[in-house]
Amino acid sequence: MTRLRFSTAQEVFDALPTLRDDMEAAPTSEPPHTYLRALGTSETPEDGVAFCAYVLGRREAVWWACQCVRLLIPGPETSDAALQAAEAWVHEPEEERRLAALTLGAEADRRLPTTWLALAAGWSGGNIARPGQAAVLAAPHYTAKAVRVAILSALARVTARERADRLRRCLEGGLRLMQVPQEA
Repeated sequence: MTRLRFSTAQEVFDALPTLRDDMEAAPTSEPPHTYLRALGTSETPEDGVAFCAYVLGRREAVWWACQCVRLLIPGPETSDAALQAAEAWVHEPEEERRLAALTLGAEADRRLPTTWLALAAGWSGGNIARPGQAAVLAAPHYTAKAVRVAILSALARVTARERADRLRRCLEGGLRLMQVPQEA
């Protein structure tokens, strides 16, 4: 079961200061689920994508992003190896799967949302340097940043008419992963 690591939105911003670079909205003392719901109805609902990417644990964030990308751009593009590698890591978060996702992400086209899904899984921890190079440890915010890019780049491919509904559905998925019941 998922358990939120934070009691307030402010705690998320304090623990992961790079979140401030990815959002326009200011932090509040509201619980994360309340804050996320407010972001979803704000003038910048995309801030909800960034916040959710940071508030969820890395594994849950990658899973959520995979589901969002499938929702936003259904079809053959979402059956590529990068997305499959990210999902494989979510199902079995073993080092071998993380490294496979990292390799695919590093070699794939960074204009594709699915590339960022593989990078999100690959950057979830451990050494992220290419083989033969000095070790570089993944920073705590790398997965969240990659999740944000994956979802927002997929959202950019959605028609203007469908954008608000699809974004709302993505944020609702994030709320479900936070294990907070939806309000009627």
